[in-house]
Amino acid sequence: MHITGGCHCGAIRYQAEIEPERVSICHCTDCQRLTGSAYRITAPARPGSFTLTSGEPRGYTKYGDSGGLSRQFFCANCGSPLYRTDGDGGAIGIRLGGIDQRRELTPRKQIWCRSALPGIENIGPLPRFQRED
Repeated sequence: MHITGGCHCGAIRYQAEIEPERVSICHCTDCQRLTGSAYRITAPARPGSFTLTSGEPRGYTKYGDSGGLSRQFFCANCGSPLYRTDGDGGAIGIRLGGIDQRRELTPRKQIWCRSALPGIENIGPLPRFQRED
């Protein structure tokens, strides 16, 4: 599937080919901190298909919960998390929130569930509103 996307302020744009069946939720503590939320959702790009079409993201490298190097990229202007690469820069995981076609993508698995925050497994019964009043 061909996707396009970018950051919140529009300074950075990208395109890639992804496999929708590989979209996943990660509950690791790094992803919780990176997103400021309970988890993050990632769509892996097919090798060699990810292209920046405008802007230049900032990045930093750290060891993840898995013990492997992870390079995180974000917009220096608005702070939007964009994607990550592994230590070699080969595998690219695109953050779902920045993908223009995100409504067409459904996570197919969850990982690092031992770090999952309590209370997120079953949000279905919570009251729902179409907007904030």
